[in-house]
Amino acid sequence: MEFKGKTVLITAGGTQENIDPVRYIGNRSSGKMGIALAESLLAKGAHVILVLGSHQVLVPKHTNLKVLQVQSAEDMLNACMSEFDKVDVVFKAAAVADFKVKQIATDKIKKQGLTELSLTLEPTVDILKTLGANKKQQMIIGFALETNNAEANAQKKLLEKNIDAIVLNIPSEKTGFGKDTNQIVVLHKDGSRWESKLLQKTELATILCEYLEEKF
Repeated sequence: MEFKGKTVLITAGGTQENIDPVRYIGNRSSGKMGIALAESLLAKGAHVILVLGSHQVLVPKHTNLKVLQVQSAEDMLNACMSEFDKVDVVFKAAAVADFKVKQIATDKIKKQGLTELSLTLEPTVDILKTLGANKKQQMIIGFALETNNAEANAQKKLLEKNIDAIVLNIPSEKTGFGKDTNQIVVLHKDGSRWESKLLQKTELATILCEYLEEKF
């Protein structure tokens, strides 16, 4: 498979789930890996739809790039589903908040008079599972970050969510949210795996795309 001429949807960055009008539940995702993937795929001649949450890096300008800015997990799912039937490949690289506040406050929560504050949380929508359930001809590449039983947990996600491969991020002092470098393991349904070296995310994105072109 070549990415040239294909339409590729990439989710990148983090989601933000409102607590009140000024606060939210989020994470430290910079969007660096997802945006690096977008740049690599554009260089290969793909048409890229970038569904982008909160991020800390510049987004490239390109005639073959469409950017959909989103905030919450629900926003991201809706944006993905609006484009899903048009795409050939999905890279689900965003860091989606796992929980959201069940009851969002309409006004800013004041700390005056409070000695503690409890929030009731509920799970956010599972975007990857939803995409997998609606998959037709699309190839879906999921991403995961695990801190214990990493490969076993990632392999479980791969099989449960009806996707084609999963990219496991290996957390360390030099990898993870906000870092310029990363190291990954790609797992497949047949049990095969491919592991990268520690690389700059920009370089790793290109190598990952080349590996997937050969694999599929």
